[in-house]
Amino acid sequence: MKQKSIGILYCILQAIAGILLLVNPVDFTSGIFIALGVFLVIMGIASIIKYFKTPVAEAAKSQTLTKGLLTALAGVFCMFGTGWLIATFPIITILYGVIMLVIGLSKIQLVMDAVRRKENWFWHLISAAITLICAGIVIMNPFSSTAALWMFTGISLIVDAIFDLVALIYAQNANREGAGSEETVAGNDSECEVVE
Repeated sequence: MKQKSIGILYCILQAIAGILLLVNPVDFTSGIFIALGVFLVIMGIASIIKYFKTPVAEAAKSQTLTKGLLTALAGVFCMFGTGWLIATFPIITILYGVIMLVIGLSKIQLVMDAVRRKENWFWHLISAAITLICAGIVIMNPFSSTAALWMFTGISLIVDAIFDLVALIYAQNANREGAGSEETVAGNDSECEVVE
């Protein structure tokens, strides 16, 4: 149940990200970079504090101060270098495409797992195909403008989230029905034993 809730939350967040990317891609992307920057600065400061609280010999081995300074510096860059990061959006989008490709390939395993368990695999296959197609398009970037690329990326996030959600719900319902039929069979077996 907890895994299903996490999956549903992931699908909702993915769809929201797609919608925000469609509505205002520059501000949304800037917000993501600024939030990432704040997170990195906090993590960097925590590492620096940890360095000074750790015994000298252990702190020297762990390089916590160096890691903390680099992390904080990366965070400051994310917070104040959003213009440069947005200018590199096509590169970031290609990275997103590569991530989608990896996710799509992992969905193929879900399809094969469902086939091997003799479960319905159709929605998993559709979800995997859509993810792989979108990944290929994003990586190839056939668009003439960055705005079109942003729009396609937003739409692909939304469509992928919808199909992931449908596949998740369908798989959960199939699992429930399978569990119900196993209980019925077990119940029938126990009734047979009582009759004998």
